[in-house]
Amino acid sequence: MLDTSARLLKLLSLLQAHKEWSGPELSARLGVSTRTIRNDVERLRSLGYPVNATPGVAGGYRLGAGAALPPLLLDDEEAVAVAVGLGRAAGGGVQGIEETSVRALAKLEQVLPSRLRRRVNALNTYTVQIPGGGPSVAPEVLTTIANAARDHERLRFDYTGHDGSSTPRDVEPHRLVHRRGRWYLVGYDIERRDWRTFRVDRVVLRVPATGPRFTPRELPGDGDVAAYVEKGVNTAMWRYSATVLLHSPAEAVRRLPLELDVEPVDEATCLARLGGDDLHGMAVWIGFIGVDFEVLDPPELAEHVLRLSERYRRAVRDPR
Repeated sequence: MLDTSARLLKLLSLLQAHKEWSGPELSARLGVSTRTIRNDVERLRSLGYPVNATPGVAGGYRLGAGAALPPLLLDDEEAVAVAVGLGRAAGGGVQGIEETSVRALAKLEQVLPSRLRRRVNALNTYTVQIPGGGPSVAPEVLTTIANAARDHERLRFDYTGHDGSSTPRDVEPHRLVHRRGRWYLVGYDIERRDWRTFRVDRVVLRVPATGPRFTPRELPGDGDVAAYVEKGVNTAMWRYSATVLLHSPAEAVRRLPLELDVEPVDEATCLARLGGDDLHGMAVWIGFIGVDFEVLDPPELAEHVLRLSERYRRAVRDPR
């Protein structure tokens, strides 16, 4: 059984890691009686930690918001992860987070043991981050979405599509995904009765933003949310989608350092589906694949490829 001091630290760590715990859950985790849990909660309160308790069968304990932020309990690996994460966050991606991250990192480094400070400095010094070029997102939007996903609460927001029109959405949030400078929300759209991927920079939360609780659903496929987003952003997330016939085996294309959704046609060709917000940019990008191709759809993309090929031909003095 844990002694009192160690048990208090463990109890506080549990309260920080999860929104709400029932008395029996904490009792089972710490190996003590529910009466001991109540006594430990009172000790935490006397130390200034705002632990709220809800009576009844559905009640439990939760760490409330206080006048001052209580100290966090971090082991060595968690402290290094937080410090490195703050260093990366200083590179941007969330509105206003750069300066805030630098201040938080400075405070954390002041209290890190020297052995951990050396690890953090080495990681930040000998790694290079290339910031993404995506739009920034307000931190309160990300935290609201993350909390709704954690607590299994519906999310209500207005979503701006490619054409600039806004539509109301009622979504069961599943996960937030950060990919190449953009934030995405994966969730189940109640009205459309299907899974959807939303760009968070196009989300405007309603008031109130959260609704009733829901029972989490299984994500389609093998449950790999990263793979699900990778596949979706190639087409559905963009203003234009295209289908291109590549004169190369599908396996050879998959080995390229490119993110392509390919489907084999025969041993020598495959179909690639991709998307983008600019047809000219798509025409340029297709050339990076490095194989012969045919644009099957849309016709407007084929016109951009034709104009681009003529421009390249004119750029060469000797047509041969």
